[in-house]
Amino acid sequence: MQEEIQIEQGLTLIRFQNESSESFFAQHEIGAGLIQFHFGLKGNAFFLSSQDHCTLELKEEKSLILCNLQQSLLQLELSPNSWVISVIVSIEKFHSLFSVKTDYITIFSPDNKKKKDYTEGNISPSMAIVLRQLFHYSLHPSLKNLYYKGKVYELLSLYFNKMEDPNAGQCPFLIDEDNVLKIRKAREIIIANMAEPPGLQQLADEIGLNMKKLKIGFKQIYGDTVYGFLFDYKMDFARKLLDSGSYNVNEVGLKIGYSTGSHFIVGFRKKFSTTPKKYLMSVTTNFKTSSILLQHK
Repeated sequence: MQEEIQIEQGLTLIRFQNESSESFFAQHEIGAGLIQFHFGLKGNAFFLSSQDHCTLELKEEKSLILCNLQQSLLQLELSPNSWVISVIVSIEKFHSLFSVKTDYITIFSPDNKKKKDYTEGNISPSMAIVLRQLFHYSLHPSLKNLYYKGKVYELLSLYFNKMEDPNAGQCPFLIDEDNVLKIRKAREIIIANMAEPPGLQQLADEIGLNMKKLKIGFKQIYGDTVYGFLFDYKMDFARKLLDSGSYNVNEVGLKIGYSTGSHFIVGFRKKFSTTPKKYLMSVTTNFKTSSILLQHK
């Protein structure tokens, strides 16, 4: 899936989402004087420049900035089960976002007028939260553009704020790469066992951390508690199962670990402000409408 949203003049958001088992290929015309911010939320992606035949890999939880001062065609290969958010900003718009001079940014130096420059970086936990919100939201369609605009501005603010790294001395946990790997392993474990997740102590023992470090580290990296994160993941997974049209409400509830339908309904309503039955009915209605329209074409 590729969705392009024109936020305002000189500012465009593109969402790339590949849930299939095969690679997804997309391309986008990039005009001269544009800055590209690419954020790998999930999986891997590869960017190919038609101008210099250079391939750049965007890994999960990584960011990539490309400055293209000449017009070209951006080509993207999105690996299976991968999500990417791209923000395309004109240089004029970029300058207008800051009240201070941006001469310190090397992509604007005279030496780079005829070449493409790029910068790789990490996605901070706070940025990851905003990126997930750009994929999952429950708002009236009339508010969609306003919501996206606010989130894109927030994302750019967090990106440039992280470059200053104001919290580096306050969060020694994240400096320890071994601990970060253990926390990511904890995430994989609870996702793989979401129907019957382990208790916190069992999870801490399995990854080799004490429970306090597990709680603090998980919150720092993923912006939520272990079970808060798992709840959101289960509800998003449940919605995808309902979208498939292959399961009824009770079957979906059982698949994500709810022994009673009433508990699943409460959780789904809390997440999406509607019941799974009403959501399923809307999916079915939309599918029938689309089928009728296709038959009359």
